[in-house]
Amino acid sequence: MSAVWKADPMPVTLRHLSAQFFPAWLERSRAEYAKDLVAVGQTPEEAHRHADESMARCFPSGAPGPGHVVFDVVDDAGETVGYLWIGPDTSDDAGAWWIWDIVIDADKRGRGFGRKAMRLGEEYARAQGAHTLGLSVFGFNTGARGLYESLGYETTSVKMLKRLD
Repeated sequence: MSAVWKADPMPVTLRHLSAQFFPAWLERSRAEYAKDLVAVGQTPEEAHRHADESMARCFPSGAPGPGHVVFDVVDDAGETVGYLWIGPDTSDDAGAWWIWDIVIDADKRGRGFGRKAMRLGEEYARAQGAHTLGLSVFGFNTGARGLYESLGYETTSVKMLKRLD
């Protein structure tokens, strides 16, 4: 599929990740997820195991599962500034979709790319028949939480931890 999703007035495009770049993206995403899991208290071993298991469920045989798509987030100069992974959630509701991951490169944050990518992701999900779009965000990621709240996402659950050592 070669669909391109664009937003105006800021020229941001979602472009399907090329199959040739998928293995590198998968490894990057797995590593970033494991790093975040360590940041919230898992041991590196637990975090890597958890990330491996999660990616294996969503990307059987190293390819996206049914309905899942990974987009490059592309700026007006044609430069990839991040990625968006979106697809159905894990429920039996075909209209319930999930933003599985969104990352804007650190040096590109604060310029509106994430906001536009999220809006384009919503548009894409709606075009696929979605009636809801959910996501998870780590508590330490206050920038992302602020963005999601400003886009109308509401907190549906909170997980808390207190360190005793």
